[in-house]
Amino acid sequence: MPCLLLLVFLIQSWAVKAQQVYDRNIFILAGQSNMAGRGGVLNNTGTGIATWDGVVPPQSRPNPSVLKLDAHLTWVEAREPLDADIDSRKTNGVGPGMAFANSVLEKHPDFGLIGLVPCAIGGSNISEWERGKELYFQMIKRAKASLRDGGTIRALLWYQGETDTVNLHDAQSYQRRVHKFFLDVRDDLQSPLLPIIQVALASGSGPHIEIVRQAQLGIDLLNLRTVDAHGLPLQPDGLHLSTPAQAHLGQMMANAFLQFVPSSNVNYKVSPILNEAIRLYNYAFYVCMLPLFITLFTIMYPSFL
Repeated sequence: MPCLLLLVFLIQSWAVKAQQVYDRNIFILAGQSNMAGRGGVLNNTGTGIATWDGVVPPQSRPNPSVLKLDAHLTWVEAREPLDADIDSRKTNGVGPGMAFANSVLEKHPDFGLIGLVPCAIGGSNISEWERGKELYFQMIKRAKASLRDGGTIRALLWYQGETDTVNLHDAQSYQRRVHKFFLDVRDDLQSPLLPIIQVALASGSGPHIEIVRQAQLGIDLLNLRTVDAHGLPLQPDGLHLSTPAQAHLGQMMANAFLQFVPSSNVNYKVSPILNEAIRLYNYAFYVCMLPLFITLFTIMYPSFL
């Protein structure tokens, strides 16, 4: 009898495993330094070396329900600095990703496991995110790798454009380029209605900040939400968001994303077909596999005596 109970327990575990895997809610985090996170990063005026102060606000602390896909394409517990092994040539600090995930779970505790896929690279121009370029290739590669053992990509979180404020041509062509970027991402991920949460600039590296901001605020695209970072506190460098600002931005992005989530069913599934497949998977284990294991147990039981 104990052996039979063990078999039943194993079957139950295998059946629910598929549900747990497919419950992973995946978010792609892309852009440049303010997405990667520079909160708490300060330059030493004496040495010229940038260091992170190590301060993690409560909104950005680790959560067992929040994972990240690391540089080796392995799921690990997410913690700040989220992009340390992705934007590895720069000093990373607090970004909006952890605060985003924690805010989603705080508002909806039953939302499910969250998987963050950081891809942001500091100082990158929108031209470097064009389809066919290395940053774009790496982002799509990481996004597809995040789905290998199940889950659904829920949204793209995008914060980029500071570098495009330097050159007038880049600023004036920004809207066309980023619009195409969004469409290419949806196409390559085979998700034509993928929600996109875009951040309108709080700062810039050049004089054409307002041109880029208006381009961002003026994009007309289905399932796109734009969160305006204008006025959020900056680091002393006047370019990067401070730690409190990053935590607040993450919460703003969470609020924008949750507009896509039906209030009547928080732990929603994008694909009803996938839900039905999981239900049938579980049914097959109970109806088909359990009798098989019982039969095998009956045959093999005398040998254990």
